[in-house]
Amino acid sequence: MNINFLKAKILIIDDEPANVALLEDILEEQGYTYFRSTSDSRKALTMYEEMRPDLVLLDLNMPHLDGFQVMKQLRELEQDSYAPILVLTAQSDRSTRIKSLEAGARDFLGKPFDLIEVKQRIANMLEIRLFHNQTRDQNRLLELKVKERTYELEETRREAILRLGRAAEYRDNETGMHVIRMSRLSALLAKEIGLSEQECQLILQASPMHDVGKIGIPDDILLKPGKLDEKEWKTMKMHPEIGAKILSGSRSELMQMAEAIALSHQERWDGSGYPYGLKGEEIPLAGRIVAVADVFDALTSKRYYKDAFSVEESMKIIEDSSDKDFEPRLVEAFKNALPQMIKIVKELTDTEPAHILKVYRESSE
Repeated sequence: MNINFLKAKILIIDDEPANVALLEDILEEQGYTYFRSTSDSRKALTMYEEMRPDLVLLDLNMPHLDGFQVMKQLRELEQDSYAPILVLTAQSDRSTRIKSLEAGARDFLGKPFDLIEVKQRIANMLEIRLFHNQTRDQNRLLELKVKERTYELEETRREAILRLGRAAEYRDNETGMHVIRMSRLSALLAKEIGLSEQECQLILQASPMHDVGKIGIPDDILLKPGKLDEKEWKTMKMHPEIGAKILSGSRSELMQMAEAIALSHQERWDGSGYPYGLKGEEIPLAGRIVAVADVFDALTSKRYYKDAFSVEESMKIIEDSSDKDFEPRLVEAFKNALPQMIKIVKELTDTEPAHILKVYRESSE
């Protein structure tokens, strides 16, 4: 006999002590080492929960709770699996068997017991149960490996997004924590207006690529210290479309949001933005959110061409731009969350590249 069978857990539920004793003798003689029994069907559910047996030998005709009532209890308990039940009955009529199968029985043992039949049916049931357990465990292991691999792929994708975003910042002489701060500010603003946790996470992870299109802007325009002329400004205004093209074509929800943000973060609430002059709610919500967070961080950060504005000065500029550049609802929400916004800006000061990656990973978890 398969040694795994002998380690199987077996529960006997029968109100006749003589039947219980006979079944225990058979199990012991066969070499089974883990079996329990009860003559009180009211204890069946508790014992099953404690033991989680590989096989239940269940009598149908019992006082208090009959076998059908016990099977109903076990079926409700094992909603994601099945209770391995071998019914013990002296009734061999068709209706009893069908009712037993419908209630959850897997096989039958007739009374009085035939010793050879008892041994073989128990072995057959355990073979099926152990195969089921092996398949279940393999599926769980496979599911765990898939989750681990999915997490690794997601982590790689998030890091690629950050690096793309930082590549654009390097092109624009912004070598600090701007993309990290801006993404955190965006996620907090999204939370403030009631977006779901999943939506907030998507904005957090996608927003660092808002300016990736700057990769395609020539240095003499992107890095020009003075004011751009009309032709140069026309070229600069191409960066949202360039970014969207870089990010387009993905089936990933994250990359699709990144594409939408890249394309729309320079649009303005009153329709004065670019590249398409979208107005109001024509602009994707994520793009409207990022626009506010991006400008706030730009204002409160020191750049090569300007000193940092105070929080008060920065908020005044944003409030003055409400209903023009920015959606009023978002400006109000930003003001409501301002203490937390200030905390983000102060905590994530410009730092070394290696630390930037560390902070990004922590903020994305």
